[in-house]
Amino acid sequence: MVDEKRRERRVPPPLDEAALRELALHYAARFATTRARLARYLARKLKERGWAGAAPPDVPALIGRLAELRYVDDAAYAGMKTRAMAARGLGPRRVAAQLAADGVEGDDRGDPPDAAAALAVAVAFARRRRLGPFGPPAADPAARQKQLAAMLRAGHGLAVARRVLAARSADELADDDPG
Repeated sequence: MVDEKRRERRVPPPLDEAALRELALHYAARFATTRARLARYLARKLKERGWAGAAPPDVPALIGRLAELRYVDDAAYAGMKTRAMAARGLGPRRVAAQLAADGVEGDDRGDPPDAAAALAVAVAFARRRRLGPFGPPAADPAARQKQLAAMLRAGHGLAVARRVLAARSADELADDDPG
């Protein structure tokens, strides 16, 4: 009998205006987020717990208020995410896809990287993954295709990926770097 009670899950009470605001503040304080991600989180919580208020919840107004207070800032999130992904060697297409998935729109995404920055990120990725001049020679055409596919999956453009993989040494890439 005691084990059955212990196994039962306590069902949280339905949300009201104050509880919804607390959930939103807690989420924004804990995670770097966007308006869209916060809206998805709150929608999920409303679906799980239900709503106890007399009027329907005004989630857009709540998110707008948090954005006014700068607790949620899509442009800052985009800048942080772009820098973090570039540090991991991920290319501009992969970054743009992630920002789109996170709900960052238009001007908040920032400017795309210039050619020198895109090359530097691709070189960092190749170095980290030991591709092209940073790894064992890939004489086999299938191995070269696998390396190219890895660069493309990481979001690098075809021209940049081919340039990095065609380099015979790291010095050759450093000499070509215009910046």
